[in-house]
Amino acid sequence: MAYTCKTCGAVANEPGHLCSPCGDDTKCSFCGAPDTDTKHMCKDKLSAMKFVCDGCGRVAMEEGHLCKPSAIG
Repeated sequence: MAYTCKTCGAVANEPGHLCSPCGDDTKCSFCGAPDTDTKHMCKDKLSAMKFVCDGCGRVAMEEGHLCKPSAIG
């Protein structure tokens, strides 16, 4: 299922990769915390991030999940 960002219009396969996604809330696949919002960033999730968006500041594991991806360190 594709999610569309209500803020910038970007599309991603998971809602956590967008600024303000439309779609259902789910629990965190990294730490299992229930009803996390799109800004939830647990320790395990943060260590897996490889890209940051130069447009909105979000982080992601894959550059295709960001509007303007830039590699982290």
